Amino acid sequence: MDLLKLYLQGENQIADYCENVSIFFSDIVGFTKLSQKISPNELVSMLNEIFSQFDRIACKHGLEKIKTIGDAYMAVAGVPTEIANHAECALQFALEVSHFMEDYRKRTGTNLEIRIGVHSGNAVAGVIGENKFAYDLWGDTVNTAARMEQNGEAGKINVSETTYELVKDKFNCEYRGEIEAKNKGKLKMYFVN
Repeated sequence: MDLLKLYLQGENQIADYCENVSIFFSDIVGFTKLSQKISPNELVSMLNEIFSQFDRIACKHGLEKIKTIGDAYMAVAGVPTEIANHAECALQFALEVSHFMEDYRKRTGTNLEIRIGVHSGNAVAGVIGENKFAYDLWGDTVNTAARMEQNGEAGKINVSETTYELVKDKFNCEYRGEIEAKNKGKLKMYFVN
């Protein structure tokens, strides 16, 4: 179901429960420091170049960009169109984004690295607002994906045990142990190699 289309056709409340999705969060490490040293035009140009490439990579792997907040990027596989191999698509996206950022850092001479987190599960999707309405996702899966990113490391893709179980036969993953995550307690986490 195209929730945005329904919203534009005049539906008041647009919401959908989505099973089997994988949520990607990333944060550009070093961006805040760099942003204090460059002009506003350079800042916007840099973010536009980076996130436009993320958008192209997302399209290639069947992910939907949900939003950017500052230098953070959120996308989902499995919404609005269901994808059976959502976790695999999310990790292929994550790997390509990681390679792009490595190339970008070398090409531009900046010290920027990316920290990525992915978690799989269920979420609620919907359209909210009257002015500048937004398509967004909510639920524990979203929060856990954010914790995967926050507890990751620069240049690495950190995934939850749930995502790991979905992709362990297709990706080489390294168990990190149980790591304390804000408001979540200890969670098993894995780096994708």
